[in-house]
Parts: sequence; structure tokens; C-alpha cells
Amino acid sequence: MSRKKIGVIGAGTAGLHLGLYLRQHDVDVTIFTDRKPEEYAGMRLLNTVAHHAVTCEREAELGVNHWPGEKWGYFGHYYYIGTQPQPLRFYGDLHAPSRAIDYRIYQPRLMEDFLARGGKIEYREIKSEDVPQISTDFDVVVVCTGKGPFGQMFQHDAGHSPYDRPQRALCVGLFKGIKEKPIRAVTMNFSPGAGEMIEIPTWSFNGLATALVIENIIGGDMEVLAKTKYDDNPRAFLDLLIEKLRKHYPDCADRIDEKEFDLANGPLDILQGGVTPTVRKSHVVLDNGKLAIALGDVHSVVDPVLGQGANAASYAAVVLAEEIVDQDVYDERFIELVNNRRNDRVLGASRWTNFMLKNLRELPVELQQFIGALSQNRALADVFTDNFNYPEKQWDTFASVARMKSWCEATSTTSPLGVSLAANDRRVSDLLAANA
Repeated sequence: MSRKKIGVIGAGTAGLHLGLYLRQHDVDVTIFTDRKPEEYAGMRLLNTVAHHAVTCEREAELGVNHWPGEKWGYFGHYYYIGTQPQPLRFYGDLHAPSRAIDYRIYQPRLMEDFLARGGKIEYREIKSEDVPQISTDFDVVVVCTGKGPFGQMFQHDAGHSPYDRPQRALCVGLFKGIKEKPIRAVTMNFSPGAGEMIEIPTWSFNGLATALVIENIIGGDMEVLAKTKYDDNPRAFLDLLIEKLRKHYPDCADRIDEKEFDLANGPLDILQGGVTPTVRKSHVVLDNGKLAIALGDVHSVVDPVLGQGANAASYAAVVLAEEIVDQDVYDERFIELVNNRRNDRVLGASRWTNFMLKNLRELPVELQQFIGALSQNRALADVFTDNFNYPEKQWDTFASVARMKSWCEATSTTSPLGVSLAANDRRVSDLLAANA
């Protein structure tokens, strides 16, 4: 049998992890991208992605974990819920470190690994209409970029795409001058009615920085941050940001050294805009009978509020790669088997994220009670935090009110202080009733 040949369009996490796994198994892989490794350093911030521990473990298996968690990682989540009159604060541990590396460092390093292992990269712009011709040289073409018309290649999956527009106005940047908390950890801040902000310890060109992923409810008090341009007046932008942080996320504001506070590497360290959460069909059959398979953002793009996108893409990439290695016929049955394996995690990430986007706006009573239970019981907080690694488990928890209650009862029936969950639910409901 002739050697397998796979074409991959896009050199993000999905395409690189797919290609690296296939090269481990001597599959011929060509990645198509319009960016050379040396171009990344001068680019605008690509994202503020953190890789959860399970993704870091996958990278170790691929031989590309150049940033071991013990040195480069973070170890848990702090939580801040800005309730009145008294905010809720608590912490949860991860079973193993997660880690965030500036993708302008991460992606070119993995491209170099891929090339060193015999992979091929063609540096040129590919358009969606080029895919049929490209497919003639390969057994399968995998599309890993959702940019422009590539998304239109794959049918919109309305059943898993409840939104037709962004649900948050995003202001995302890498900053210096924010003091770390006692444990290096992500901090998840929630300001009911205004939005959410995730602080991520992130390694960039000048060392450790803090990514602020500021998710602003459209029409709310924080939305102005997504519309005010840093380049127009850097000092005015930073002053506005500090003002809003003091109001909505004071725990972060209290750790800012205002003399040092600025973008970590310069004016390219900020992104503003929005993401429309979307799931698309998994594949198309081209006129020549070959498959074009959707992977990564072109298959499922999620809002970054829970940090699931790249992690789900990595998981799906390795699932697809395993099936390519194990099978010899790439047809509708092949993609059915792939989807049976990858969809629970990919769709779990999408459903859980969309649930939180909807319910963090006003915090319904059942979510108030759930958060209250986490805040009073470290065992619950630890399990919930570690399950950021497993979005399908989170969706198992949040898919219904009955499941939320069952999860709390099964994980721990009482808090360490001996306070029953029912009593705690009443206390927290009272606190959260005064949400702004």
C-alpha cells in the first residue's frame, strides 16, 4: 500500500498537533500557511490562550512540551464574584499545572519542530476555492482555519449554534505591572451585569506578563473598553482601564503598580472585537470524492471566556490523527468514527461556554446556589477547577438543574465547616439578590 499523504490548511494548534502526531507515525504531511516562523515576532497578539494540563500532557507525548508546567505553569484558579454587599472569593487547585505561552513564541517553535521531523510547509495564501485542486495530491485534506470563506465551506450547524452575533465585546491584552497572587494561578473575575475578566499568567517576549481577557456585556458599563483605542492615547486608555477595574474587578486593581502598568511588549499586545460562537458540520465531500475535514476553529469556535478553544482543537486533532493512522479508507464511515470520538469534548466545550455566556449575565438562582456551594467547600472548588480540563464533564454538570444539584451532592455533601449546602444556598442567594 502506498504511503499516506495528508494536506493540512492552517498552522495553528490544531494543524500543528495533527501534523506532529502524523509525523510520529511516518505519515507524509504538508501544512499550508501564509506565515513563516520568523514573521510571528513582529505580529499583533494572536490570542491569550492557556493550555490546560491535559493539553500539556498531550504536548509531552508529541515531544513538544518545551515549557514544563513546574517552571512555566500555573497551579489553580482564584475566583472573584462581585456580589453586593459582600463579594465572594475562593480558590481551587488543578491536578497538574496548566500553562500559557504567547502564541507568537509557541507557534513558530512548533513549526520548527514539525519541519525538523520531516514535515513539509508551503508558505502561500490558500483560498477556499483552491481546496479541490489541492486535494488531488492527498488522501485527505484537513481545514484548520476559519478565516474568511473557509468557514463557508462547511455547513452551519444551527442545532449547536444558538447565537448569530458576539455575546461579549472583547478587550484582550498582555500587561505588565500587575502583581502576582501568592499562588501563580488564573483569576476568574465576575461582575454580574457588566461582564467577566480572566487574568492569565502568560510568558511572552519579556518574561512573565498578565493576560487580561476582558469580556464585556454589550450595552454594559464595561463595553467602552472594546471601543477605546490604545493607539489614540495610551495614557487615556490605561487610565480608563484602571478606572473600570477599580469599579468592577477591584482585586486586580489593587495589585496594579500604576507607574509600571502598560502593555507588556508594546502597542501590538492588544486585541479588541468579538467572537460569534459557531459550530459547523464536520466535513464536505469534494467533487472528486475526497473528504475535506473541518478541525479547530472552522469546526467549532467558542468565546474565550472559559479558555476552551485551543484545548478542544488539540484534543480533536489527535483523535483525527489516530484515526488517520489506524484506518486506510477515508470516507463517510471514517468521519463518522472520528466524530463519535471527538464530539463529546468539542460539543461539551461549546455547550458549557454558551451556557455560561447566557447565565453569567444575571445569575439565575440555580447558578447562584452552585457558586455558593463552591465558595464554601474547597473539595467542590477543586473538582470544578480541575474539570476545566474536561469540558464534557462540566457540561455533564450544567446540562440541567437536577445535574447541578446532583453533582454538588455527589462530590461533597457538606462543607469543611459542616454547613449544609441547603443552608449555604440560602445565604448565597441573599447575597446575590442585590447584584448590579
